[in-house]
Amino acid sequence: MARSSSANFDNAPKAKLSKELLQRNLWIFGYLSRYKIMFVPAMIAVLATSAMSMAFPVLMGQLIGESMSDDAVLERANQIAMTLLGILSVQSCITFVRMQLLGRAGDRAVAEIRRDAYDHLIRLPMNFFSERRVGEVSSRLASDLSMIRDTLCSTTPQFLRQCVLLTVGLVYLFILSAKLALVLLACLPAVLLFIAAFGFRIRGTSREAQDLLAASNVIVDETLHGIAGVKAFSNETYETERYRSAIQRYLDVAFKLVNGRAVLVAFIIFALMGAITLVVWFGARLLVSGEISRPDFTQFAFVSAFVAGAFGALPELVTEIQKAVGATDRLREILDEVPEGDDSTEAAPSAPAAGNVEFQDVLFAYPSRPDVRVLDGVNFQIASGQRVALVGPSGAGKSTVISLLLRFFDPVSGEIRIDGKDTRKVPLSWLRRQMALVPQEVLLFGGTIRENILYGRPDATDQEVRDAARRANAAQFIEGFPEAYETVVGERGIKLSGGQRQRIAIARAILANPAVLLLDEATSSLDSESERLVQEALDDLMRDRTSLIIAHRLSTVRDADLILVLNEGRIVQMGKHEALIEEKDGLYRMLAQLQLT
Repeated sequence: MARSSSANFDNAPKAKLSKELLQRNLWIFGYLSRYKIMFVPAMIAVLATSAMSMAFPVLMGQLIGESMSDDAVLERANQIAMTLLGILSVQSCITFVRMQLLGRAGDRAVAEIRRDAYDHLIRLPMNFFSERRVGEVSSRLASDLSMIRDTLCSTTPQFLRQCVLLTVGLVYLFILSAKLALVLLACLPAVLLFIAAFGFRIRGTSREAQDLLAASNVIVDETLHGIAGVKAFSNETYETERYRSAIQRYLDVAFKLVNGRAVLVAFIIFALMGAITLVVWFGARLLVSGEISRPDFTQFAFVSAFVAGAFGALPELVTEIQKAVGATDRLREILDEVPEGDDSTEAAPSAPAAGNVEFQDVLFAYPSRPDVRVLDGVNFQIASGQRVALVGPSGAGKSTVISLLLRFFDPVSGEIRIDGKDTRKVPLSWLRRQMALVPQEVLLFGGTIRENILYGRPDATDQEVRDAARRANAAQFIEGFPEAYETVVGERGIKLSGGQRQRIAIARAILANPAVLLLDEATSSLDSESERLVQEALDDLMRDRTSLIIAHRLSTVRDADLILVLNEGRIVQMGKHEALIEEKDGLYRMLAQLQLT
């Protein structure tokens, strides 16, 4: 299995508007290009409406600047008003069509990004999820993609509009008076340097604020998922304070961001208005010397105000784009993660597995703790149809055996074989379809009972679902509900009892009809009656099927064909219950005595 390749979110480099970063984020426009029949006309419409906006300062400058009689002024005003109304009507229609096209293209593109990102996310290795909190990852698909959508559909067109106004305006200013235009441009370098310096600080602060907001969302996610524990320990006040502290940390950084933006905007207003004042002051002297006519000077003043407005709007738009670039970069961190590799060298077998399992000198350490050997030279064989139990103290490596068999992780050395084939050489999807897991803590999805059972085999018929429920001793309580199989189980199955959830999980496993059944403490947390019903269902499920059972209650593994006793990652005993209980100094006998006392 491929390991995680990129850095953790918290250690990710701050987003920079560098050439490399821009190239890294241009993949977004690859999605938009699929809808170029809408996106390209929308961008052309932005250019057209932006150019039309220049008609207002030009025509108004002509009206006010020319020396005419009162009648001529009124006639000219009527002509300009009709012209501007016509331009505004066309501009409004184009804007309506542009927003329709861009909105549809942007929403469809972002929807595809969401689908592709989710598809990639669920194919990432378990190591990725073990190192990251769920709330943080889900925040990337929610808030970050919403920010990207707003940038594509709103900020980018506005940025393009202001760039067009700035460019067209400067060209027209040079046509009116190159001297005055150069005076205006001479003021810009200082403004640009200030914007660049502040922009760099704002970028970093914005990234920090977004990360802190994501961290606060993690607290909400964890608290709501563990609400029963919160209430059981009366920790509502503690969680409220924890969330309040997280929000306060976000606010502290957000206020820095607000202060930075306020200083930036205030400086830009001062600088631009100062530049216009300088232009008017210098232009008055050109007007007196006859180097510029009154109409041209008036037009210059109007157009320069538009140019200044466009230039003043750019920093805020650039800041929004920078935030979107940061969001895109964080999303890329997920997409750059290497998914579970199907490095199989053989085609999927045409027939289901027989269920022979073998561990050959398996050594394993989790990637996050490479120096701690969880399994150290584990060897065992399970014949098809055998029931094998794994027992031992907590931390001995029992659950890790199941994780390796499912290829959630790969061993550091050694081989794991199914029907004599190395599990790394058979297709991953085929391998996992040969197994079914019934865990101690069953996680049901928030849909109906039918949907949860169907998760074992989505193409099963209604009759097969009912048969699986009957064999799992679940049909009686399911059919007792008013909506029967259409009963909604609630978030994580909260509307069902522990025993009911276990039997739903067993029905799911029955429907999957696996060659190898994996039971991880499947009855340890149940009351006596629920345990009896679940155990009956498990006995039916395990019949003539290879079964690997993890159990702390040794009474549940007495009838196992083979018991493997693990301690500190090694198999220290192996045999049947009767033989192991007779070994006076054996760990199995000690565990049995502890349970009896």
